Amino acid sequence: MEFDAVLIGPRRAREEARRWWPGRTINDELDACVAECPGKIALTAVCIGDGQATRFTYAQMARMADRIAVGLARLGVGRADVVSIQLPNCWQFTLLYLACSRIGAVLNPLMPIFRERELSFMLNHGGSKVMIVPQRFRGFDYEAMLRALQPELPALRHLVVVGATNEGAPAPYSFEALLGGPRWEESSDAEAILTRHRPGPDDVTQLLYTSGTTGEPKGVMHTANTLFSNILPYARAMRLGREDTVLMASPMAHQTGFMYGLMMPIALRASAVLQDVWQPEAALALIAQERATFTMASTAFLGDLADAAGKTGTRVPTLRTFLCAGAPIPGALVERAREALGAKIVSAWGMTELGAVTLTRLDDDDERAFTTDGAPLPGVEAKVADESGRTLAANVAGRLFVRACSAFGGYLKRAHLNATDAEGWFDTGDLATLDERGYIRICGRSKDVIIRGGENIPVVEIESLLYRHPAIAQVAIVAYADARLGERACAVVVPKPGEAVDLPSLVDFLKAGKVAVQYLPERLLLLEAMPSTPAGKVQKFRLREMLRELDTRRP
Repeated sequence: MEFDAVLIGPRRAREEARRWWPGRTINDELDACVAECPGKIALTAVCIGDGQATRFTYAQMARMADRIAVGLARLGVGRADVVSIQLPNCWQFTLLYLACSRIGAVLNPLMPIFRERELSFMLNHGGSKVMIVPQRFRGFDYEAMLRALQPELPALRHLVVVGATNEGAPAPYSFEALLGGPRWEESSDAEAILTRHRPGPDDVTQLLYTSGTTGEPKGVMHTANTLFSNILPYARAMRLGREDTVLMASPMAHQTGFMYGLMMPIALRASAVLQDVWQPEAALALIAQERATFTMASTAFLGDLADAAGKTGTRVPTLRTFLCAGAPIPGALVERAREALGAKIVSAWGMTELGAVTLTRLDDDDERAFTTDGAPLPGVEAKVADESGRTLAANVAGRLFVRACSAFGGYLKRAHLNATDAEGWFDTGDLATLDERGYIRICGRSKDVIIRGGENIPVVEIESLLYRHPAIAQVAIVAYADARLGERACAVVVPKPGEAVDLPSLVDFLKAGKVAVQYLPERLLLLEAMPSTPAGKVQKFRLREMLRELDTRRP
C-alpha cells in the first residue's frame, strides 16, 4: 500500500525541534520492557464468557509477537502491507499489532459491530492483504460473513480465523495453525524477517477508519511519533507510571482502547488488563482482583460502573482515576461515581485524528469535569474562530481548530479532506467555547455526526439508505438526548402521500442493507413537512428543538 501521509513531512522539523516527537516506535518500547522487566506481567486478557484469563510477561509477549510476525511474513505480509483485524479486546489483538510493527506492516483495527456494508468499503479502500476475525463473537458468525465477502475483496489473500477448528483440531486457516502455534521465531530466517523491515517513527503504523459527513468512512493514518507524542504527555497528566495497572474495556478498535489500553502500558512498563465484553459487575471484579488503578471509557460505562458499585456495595480502593470521554458528563453522575467508586473523574475530549486533545487536571475541582471538556495537553493548541477565521473572544461559541503534535498524517486517498491549513490548524468540525482559563466546552458539531455512547453514527450514510425506502419522501437523522448513552438517533420522516411508515419497518429496511445495529435509529418522528431554509436545506436544529419539546412534555 502506498500511504499518502502528506501531513507528516511539513511539520517534522518543528515537532522534533520542540521535542514533541520522541522518535521511538512500539518496537523500541517493547524491547526496553524485555530488557528492564522481562518477568513482569504485561498483559492479562479476560474472556467474560468463560472467565478464562490469559497472561503474558513482557518476555513472553515479545516472543509471541516475534512468532506471529514471522507467521504473517509466511502469508506474504511485508512492509507497508495492511493487516485488518475485527477482534474484541483479546490478547491476539495486542500481539497482532506488536507483530505487524516487527515487520513494518500496518494494522487496521475494525470495530466488531461492523457488518458487510462497512467492511466491504474499508477492506477494499485499505487494500487489506490479511483479515483476522473470531469464528464467533457474541453469537455472530464472523467467518461466514467474511467468506461471503471475499469474492468482492481482490486484494485480500488470506482470511485467518481465531478459534476455528476442524474435527477438534485447529483448522488449517486458523490463527492457531498459521500464527500462534508454530514456533516460527525459531526458524533459520526469523532474525532477518524480524529486523530488515522494522518501521521508523514516521512510517504509518495504524490505519483507523472514522465516520464523517461524506457518506464514506475516512482512513486515518498515524505514525509512532503522532501516537506517542500524545500518549506520553497524557500519561504524565494522569500521573501514571510502571506501577500502574490499566483496565481497558473500551474497544481497542477505537483510539481510546488502542492508544491507552494497548500502547500506553508498554510505554510505561506498566500492566494492562483487557475485558472483551462490557459487564459492569465483571469490571468491578477485575478492578478488585487485578488491582487496577486507571481506566478510560465513555460516559455510559462510567454510569454503569457507578450503578453496579452502588447496588452491590463493591469497593475498588485501588482505582484512582476514571477518565471519561465521548459525551458530556452530567454533574449528578460525577457526584454519584465519586461516592460509589472513590476515584477521581476526569473529563476529556479527543478525536481519532488527534488522540486526546483536552483533559481536566487531577487537581481540578470536580465541577470542571461536568462544566468543561478540559484544557489542551502539552503539545496541543486550540482556538475558536468564526466562519471567516477570526479568533473569537473567550466564552463565545465558534468553530474549534486544533494544532497538535499528535495530529494524524492525513486521510488515506482522501488528501482533499484533510482539513488542515498551511499553519497546521485542523478544523475539527466541532463548535466550542474557550474560557479565560484555557478550558474548552464542546457545544455542538458542524459535522453531521451523532455520538451514541462514544460511537459515531454516520448520519449521511444512514439518510442515503433511507431515501431508497419506497414509502419515504424526505428523511433526516438527528440526535436526541439519552441519560446513559449521551445521544441516540431519531429518524424524522415525511412519508410519501398515502404511505405509512413505522419504526420497525425502517429498522428492518436498514438491517437488510447490512447496517451495524448501533447505527439504527431508535426513535421515529413523522412530519407533514420538514422545517427548511429558503434554499430548501433542512433545519436540523429545529428538529432537535422539536424532540426536546416533546421530551419535556412527557410525564
